[in-house]
Amino acid sequence: MKKIYIYTILTVLLFSNCEKVVDIDVPSIEPKLIIDASFEVLFNESPVKANVAVKLKLSTDYFDETIPTVSDAIVFLTNTADSSVINFSDVNLNGNFTPIINFIPKDAIEYELTVVYKNEIYKGNATKVKSTQIDSAIQGDETLFSGKEIEVKVAFKDNVDNENYYLFNFTNNLFLPLEDRFFNGTNYNFSFFYQEEEIEVPTNVTVTMSGITKDYFTYFRILQNQSGTSGGGPFQSVPSSLLGNVINTTNGDNFPLGYFHISETDTINLDLVEKN
Repeated sequence: MKKIYIYTILTVLLFSNCEKVVDIDVPSIEPKLIIDASFEVLFNESPVKANVAVKLKLSTDYFDETIPTVSDAIVFLTNTADSSVINFSDVNLNGNFTPIINFIPKDAIEYELTVVYKNEIYKGNATKVKSTQIDSAIQGDETLFSGKEIEVKVAFKDNVDNENYYLFNFTNNLFLPLEDRFFNGTNYNFSFFYQEEEIEVPTNVTVTMSGITKDYFTYFRILQNQSGTSGGGPFQSVPSSLLGNVINTTNGDNFPLGYFHISETDTINLDLVEKN
């Protein structure tokens, strides 16, 4: 045992002396405008309310920790049915543009989003996607691998008349996209599991359910696969190769990142407690 111990020490010293620091040059890319325009119409509230914001940022190099915000842009929305315009402003100069009047997107109306930044014009179109309500969201007792996960059991009734796509957002920006291919028109329930490091109980959480288009569903699934996570927000780190539904009409080569969509949305709150 003594000889083995000495040999191990010599081996560690030998490899420690051979250690070399290698600097790798990561190429810098031209920043892209990120447009996160997620409109939520809270149809199940009385009166109906809407969370409407256009969040503008710039993409950065891979190892940059700070994502710059954009506040010096012009943002407005056009109702394509009557050509009326809703102007947006960034009151707090933090890259979050909100309408200057109370605005709730209407049914079956296509809206055109326009962003003017550095003399270039970006445009995207969206129509509100219908959804259904959440019937229930309760804490369950099941776990996965560690035995310390927190289960949230969600139930809702899918609409049989349409091909539906949903985006669930659990507190802490943990997202789950769903399609009704295997449960069309049924009472559907599923379990979502918070990992131990994702939440600290006891606490109150909000489950948000939004109706989305098939294109946005596909976009979001690719986004999750490329980023390798469901958390941090859908545009926390957008892969440069993933294009959304907003285009640069001035310079096609300088394409933006992000997406514009309008969803009917329902929310439900529940208290999570520590398991025994």
